[in-house]
This record gives sequence, structure tokens and C-alpha cells, in this order.
Amino acid sequence: MGLGRVPSARVIARLMSVMRDALSKSDATMMAAIEAGVPSLVMARDLLLRFQAIVRSRTIGNLQAWIDAARDSLMSSFAVGLAADQVAVAAALTEPWSNGQTEGQITKLKLVKRQMYGRANLDLLRARLVGELHAD
Repeated sequence: MGLGRVPSARVIARLMSVMRDALSKSDATMMAAIEAGVPSLVMARDLLLRFQAIVRSRTIGNLQAWIDAARDSLMSSFAVGLAADQVAVAAALTEPWSNGQTEGQITKLKLVKRQMYGRANLDLLRARLVGELHAD
């Protein structure tokens, strides 16, 4: 089966992260054709779904087995990165706290700073951020 035009890696990655029954008929057909042509993507998708289950259940019991399986797949660089910082990954899965709010505020600050680059001084940046914080 020919696809006509090969989708981008980003599109393939998005389609692989969606549960099969949530795909439209055309997307499911496209994924079937891609998987038939690149069997290693099937293993990568299965590993991705297993990793999602580990994160959603917030259990570290299967993490080492997942890393071992992923080392010999298309996800090997991701698995090596997780293994290198496994203590932090385990903490992220088991601890109740997160620095997500802090990271979100830093990202927002950087966005505003980039938008205002070369246009104003710190006083205007502070006024804009304080104004946005009170507007939220």
C-alpha cells in the first residue's frame, strides 16, 4: 500500500502516541502502512505505550525493565538518558511535589523577555509581568 506522501517525523510521533482506537480511519491506515514498512516502529510504539503507563500509574517497579528493553530500540537514546538520571526519574514518579509551576513561570518570563527584546528596560518588563500576574 502506498502512502503517496510520507508524513513528517513529528506527525508519525504524534500518531504513535495516540491509542489506536482514537485514530481516524485515514490515520489508522497511514500508521498500518508505516508499521508494515518500518517494523522497528511497532516496537517503539509498544515501548512508548508502556512508558506512558509507567508515568500515569506513577510506579517505578517496571522502570528498570523498560529501560533494559528500550536500550536496543529506536528509543535507546531516551532510555540511556533515563538510566543516567534514574534517581531523579524515580523521584518524579513517586514524590507528590513538582516544580512544574516554577518552570511555567520561568517559561512565561522568558517569553515576555524575548517579545520585548531591545524595546524596554527592566522597569517596563517588571510592570508588564506584575500586570499580567494580577490579570490572571
